[in-house]
Amino acid sequence: MSDAKIVDTAAIPETAADQVEFVSITGYNRASELNGAAGKAFDFAFYREYVAALEEAGFDYTLNGYSSASADSFVIASATGQLTERLKPIVALRPNHTFPLVAAQKLATLDQLTRGRAVVHLISGGFDAEQRKQGDYEPKARRYARTSEFIDLLRRAWTEQEPFSFDSEFYTFDDFGPGFRTYSGDPVPISIGGQSDEAFEVGAAKADWFTFNAGESITQVRTDIERVHRIAGRAGRPNPRIWVTFRPIVAPTDEQAWEKAFDYAAKAGASAEGMRARFLGKTKINPAESEGGKRQQSYAAADEGYDRASWSGIVRATGGAGGASTALVGSYETVAAAIVDQVDAGASIVSIRGFDILNDVVDYGKNLLPLVRQEIAHRKATSRRGDLQRDAAGFDSAEYVAAHQRAAERALASQPIGASA
Repeated sequence: MSDAKIVDTAAIPETAADQVEFVSITGYNRASELNGAAGKAFDFAFYREYVAALEEAGFDYTLNGYSSASADSFVIASATGQLTERLKPIVALRPNHTFPLVAAQKLATLDQLTRGRAVVHLISGGFDAEQRKQGDYEPKARRYARTSEFIDLLRRAWTEQEPFSFDSEFYTFDDFGPGFRTYSGDPVPISIGGQSDEAFEVGAAKADWFTFNAGESITQVRTDIERVHRIAGRAGRPNPRIWVTFRPIVAPTDEQAWEKAFDYAAKAGASAEGMRARFLGKTKINPAESEGGKRQQSYAAADEGYDRASWSGIVRATGGAGGASTALVGSYETVAAAIVDQVDAGASIVSIRGFDILNDVVDYGKNLLPLVRQEIAHRKATSRRGDLQRDAAGFDSAEYVAAHQRAAERALASQPIGASA
């Protein structure tokens, strides 16, 4: 008898989250990385159709983003709450432009209007130039220190029973309160994201949700989650929920999904030479193979593809413009399994948005979200994994890699190649 350890592939990992909820981002028009800023900057008819589609598709949350040139996230979140019954609006908020007690009042009002659906995502600011557009000249470390105080004051404004005063490095006031209460009387959930040391220290110690959007490997995500939990433990706080972000590119088959993925990369602005540089520039070529073999290997999983179905091709094609995150490419089953892989690592909140933004919402709702939820329901009913991850394809599957290579070759062949890369 072999002494080899038998691995129970049906056992649910100890790190696995016991739930999954889905987030999208609120769309104001049809613009995406595929078509640029086409049409109106704010198309009300489209926005109304879009949030209705999110609710119909079964999304749990929608993030109302913020930049110095965007629509106001509070106003949009309030409108979203009135146009839907179940969808929870997430307000993206920068502490530099709203005093914390005013933010607490606004968020509590939103929570009352939406009957307990408000969430806030705090953005300390990753880009100095963008912060300065609205008068924030603090360096990053001080921005996160300010966010730390901001969180404390939000929660105190929602829960203190008596007036209180405050005098600190960033905020000073006298005899505030009691403040306007939230719908349930409990604090609104607070989210923080980022990859910097400051983000980890403040977010893990004080936030209810911690957000990753770096497109790292699942191994790195596990390491980062452990780091979040250690910091939360030192602070005496519950572990934050983990929020991960992806851009699924899905179709009925893996082959069709890869065709779509490379078509999207081309449409996202990669020129012929740009595609060669981005898709071939960092690949690992086996010199023993023919030139055709080298070309095929250059599109294999070694560089731009990793984990089950993660693909950085859109990010490379756009240089990250438009907020392009790592894609998950494959059939509905392949991508659903890749999402469950993230749940197994500890993520309980998954943000997904497409490139054909309205049609993708509908597609996800019909064909992707139900597969993930069926797996989670199976686990709750049986305390065992279902067959989704075992049966789904991915970069460890020869058929999946072959589909990836064929689509990449066709994409490259369709481009008028000029000077060699």
